[in-house]
Amino acid sequence: MSALTRHIPASHSGLWAGPSRFRSLTEAGVGAFLLLCATITVLTTAGIILVLGLETLEFFEKSKVGLLHFLTGTVLNPEGGKYGILPLIWGTFQVAAGSSVIALPIGLLSAIYLSEYAPSRVRAVLKPALELLAGIPTIVYGYLALLLVTPVLKAIFEPMGIPVSTFNVASACIVVGVMIIPLVSSLSEDVLSAVPRGLREAGYALGATKFEVSTRIVLPAGLSGVMASFILAVSRAIGETMAVVLAAGMRPQITLNPFDSCETMTTYIVSVTGGEASYGSPEYLSLFAVGMALFLSTLALNLLSEIVLRRYREVYR
Repeated sequence: MSALTRHIPASHSGLWAGPSRFRSLTEAGVGAFLLLCATITVLTTAGIILVLGLETLEFFEKSKVGLLHFLTGTVLNPEGGKYGILPLIWGTFQVAAGSSVIALPIGLLSAIYLSEYAPSRVRAVLKPALELLAGIPTIVYGYLALLLVTPVLKAIFEPMGIPVSTFNVASACIVVGVMIIPLVSSLSEDVLSAVPRGLREAGYALGATKFEVSTRIVLPAGLSGVMASFILAVSRAIGETMAVVLAAGMRPQITLNPFDSCETMTTYIVSVTGGEASYGSPEYLSLFAVGMALFLSTLALNLLSEIVLRRYREVYR
């Protein structure tokens, strides 16, 4: 027994045991609560997969449509029993690719400026202003496409003899690209800012310019995080709904004309839920099958993002 415990009366030993026991119970309660929160997220994901999976199986059973025909068929006509979603897949990835061409370079260059060039006062103003774009409701972007972007495209290209549809792919690509710029720039800027200052100082000591340090040292060091932000942004573009509904329209077709209309997987889901399809019919169940295809697409991109992070992550000590 130590000298300290020998001088503590036995009647006061409970004063030490009480707080210790309360702290242990508190820690146990906090751990249980955190475990519950983590379990809820896992169960939610499992529930989504279960519901989509069961309804998708019921769709294939009732519609008598094969999986290969469902994914590669070029005719989508639920009234006629034709459920080829290749036009939906084409439209979805067409909008995602077009918006990525706009958003990824602008977002990355914005992140490099905020991380390497902008003074602290300018960064404190620009970054929140840029992230404010992410808080605008997506349906507002759809109205922006109808009332501003499409009229501008008509004014530019129709005098050249190039017809521009009221609902067109180019307009959807522009507004969705603007929408995902904050996602790319914010995540990339956080990654670039996390690169150790010593790497920058080493580059300057060797006589490198700020541009060379930014593009040949800082960017390669944070490349894994930048690539992950790109993949997450593309995933967001694939899952976008309301802006695409208003901008691109609801015409399922495979076309290379960016000024023509198209239909995406999310747009089809909106059209079915807002239509007159009876509950339990193949047309109604088809929205679950399309939703499963959309879910698997975004899941694959998210898994790819995680693989890129683990494969190319730089660890600094």
